[in-house]
Amino acid sequence: MQLLSGSQVAEKKRLEIKIKVRQFAFDHGRPPGLAVVLVGDDPASQVYVKNKIKACSDTGIQSFHNQLPAKTTEEELLKLISKLNSQTDVDGILVQLPLPSHIDTNRVLSAIWPLKDADGLTPENLGLLMAGRPRVAPCTPRGVIEILNHYDIAIAGRHAVVVGRSQIVGRPMAQLLLLADATVTVVHSKTPNIRDFTKQGDIVVVAAGKPRFMGAEDFKKDSVVIDVGIHRRAEGLCGDVRTDELKGLVKAATPVPGGVGPMTITMLLENTLTLAQLSKA
Repeated sequence: MQLLSGSQVAEKKRLEIKIKVRQFAFDHGRPPGLAVVLVGDDPASQVYVKNKIKACSDTGIQSFHNQLPAKTTEEELLKLISKLNSQTDVDGILVQLPLPSHIDTNRVLSAIWPLKDADGLTPENLGLLMAGRPRVAPCTPRGVIEILNHYDIAIAGRHAVVVGRSQIVGRPMAQLLLLADATVTVVHSKTPNIRDFTKQGDIVVVAAGKPRFMGAEDFKKDSVVIDVGIHRRAEGLCGDVRTDELKGLVKAATPVPGGVGPMTITMLLENTLTLAQLSKA
């Protein structure tokens, strides 16, 4: 079983991004800028934001960190987003999810100007993706495609099964696979006998959000398994897949950690660069 290292792919991509960022700064007198908004003090979110800020620094992208208290009102958050929308040195805006329960996530995401939507989650950018004309795509699904391409894993003509239908991963993942000419099946919590479908998949992307949810009995021989999940447990980090069971069965799989995770942040950097370039086109 080949382990598909997202860390290695991310390292290569970030070097490419760093070169392009340097050129952008030379051409326009400033680097691309990414504003990150974090509401509350969720420990996992704080770690993610810290990693994103470091990644920006490593590639030369300017980061603007906006930390708001958990009691921030929806209107206060919308006011900040409006300010960032008009800030000329901000090319991308990322609102770290999940937001506190008293804030309407859809309303907040819809308030981001689509040409500054670094996460690719505004209705306009999701609509362009569904229309087959993506401006920027959600970061995690884009990262999955990059991993498959890097390791020369054919997508066209293959049967891809996506486990999960979230707006952030499952749905855009299915669309990106369709755009790459795969035949796509989406299964979710209401699908009876999920295993009947995953065992048919040449490529299976698991974004179920359940730790160690799937194992050897769920995949066919020589398939490729992409594990999007990441969970903190007492014994350490794990994914949605019991990858330790797959050796000798599947052709390739992503590890957790070190698989899809590093690619999510890398695609955020590339989306920010893309939006900066579009703003100057």
